[in-house]
Amino acid sequence: MTPRLIASDLDGTLLGRDHRLHEDTIEVLRTLVNQGHHLVLASGRHYADMRVFRDQLNVPIHLISSNGAYTHDPNDQLLAAYHVGSPQAAALIKLPRPDDVRLSLYLDDAWYIDAESPRHLEMHATTGFVYQVVPPEQMPTEGIGKVLYGGRPDALLKIETAIREMNDGSLHVTYSTSESLEIMAGGVNKGVALSALLKRLSVAPEDCLAFGDNLNDVEMLSLVGEPHFMINSHPEMAGRLNAAREIGHHGEAAVAVLLRERFAL
Repeated sequence: MTPRLIASDLDGTLLGRDHRLHEDTIEVLRTLVNQGHHLVLASGRHYADMRVFRDQLNVPIHLISSNGAYTHDPNDQLLAAYHVGSPQAAALIKLPRPDDVRLSLYLDDAWYIDAESPRHLEMHATTGFVYQVVPPEQMPTEGIGKVLYGGRPDALLKIETAIREMNDGSLHVTYSTSESLEIMAGGVNKGVALSALLKRLSVAPEDCLAFGDNLNDVEMLSLVGEPHFMINSHPEMAGRLNAAREIGHHGEAAVAVLLRERFAL
């Protein structure tokens, strides 16, 4: 048997509508790891947030968090960390934005947000990951893995345009949902992080399956031999991925369904 590496996004992909792992998904992933395959969770979520799902699965899993800014091994060892440059972080923090757009920073060990926002906690309710409110003028500019703007798509488009106009290649700009604009250091994305991990594990890209649903998954899906995107994906995904296979809905545990078929479980 050739060991395969299975890499999956979380929200909108592996997790259900309730942001939880379906029982069938847990069973399938445990079975595949116990058969000798590798499992990687790759998400825009913070590492501390992702560990809850790893612990629930209770098998060795590598974690790529904050869209590739951090990579941890199954024993919590940090394998790689990439931070937004201090000048760029300062400019992003000061960037004008509407009052209803929230600014967040993902640091190595914390989540800072510029004002209370209960709706931003909803997707983290199952993990208990919470923010700390820090006024922008008190936010740090060092040790930031990811900068997030959360709000209306039309407002985020204007912010995105401003960022791209000032970007000299030192920033990577993407979306994890239509209401979450996310910025990492230049060259940082899930695909680059996964490529480095594949080399570390001596797994060829063609022996890797990957699953995703949004624009922050494009680089990862473009890298692997068996890419898949969800039927509930961002509408641009099909056009950005030449050979990817569309599968079912994340609310129906479509990743587990595909893996059962693929590995004849």
